[in-house]
Amino acid sequence: MFSKTTLFLIVTFFFTTEFATSLSLAVESGDAEKTTKVASEKETQKTSFKSVEERRLYSVLQNERADLEEERKVLVLKEKELKTLQEEADKKLKLLDEKLAELRKVQARIEELLAEKDSRERKKTENLSLIYAKMTPDRAALTMAALDEQLAADLLAAMKVKSAAKILDRMDKLKASRLSTTFATIKVE
Repeated sequence: MFSKTTLFLIVTFFFTTEFATSLSLAVESGDAEKTTKVASEKETQKTSFKSVEERRLYSVLQNERADLEEERKVLVLKEKELKTLQEEADKKLKLLDEKLAELRKVQARIEELLAEKDSRERKKTENLSLIYAKMTPDRAALTMAALDEQLAADLLAAMKVKSAAKILDRMDKLKASRLSTTFATIKVE
């Protein structure tokens, strides 16, 4: 079934694996006595090779094992580095979330203040439009002609249609057409 050489290589590989595991455990635990014992077992194993081919295969296996151990160490270091980076990223994300929540509160407060300001301005415009509506159309037209076009259009919009029509009728044609255009294109903020 298996040749003697193949069986020997399998057994050697098994013992080598066991040896490396026990050696690394001894080294990691800091047990100097175990490390020495494992090292002496290694020396005993080296001298028990029956052929050059076995020694060469053993050497190849040892080199591969050393390479794998080195890669494992590198992977452990990279894993630690990734964990550190993940923790830092989590901290920064938490900080950003807190800042975002704070900014949303500020934004809500600003929107509340703007709505309050708009409400007050609308109320003032309505009150002023009542004043202009009670004036004679000639006098209201003369005064409105001197106002900012947007304010005049807002005042006309707040008036009853009949009062606004009388005032526009008394204005000069150019000013009335500009106010009508501004009134028709009132911007919603």
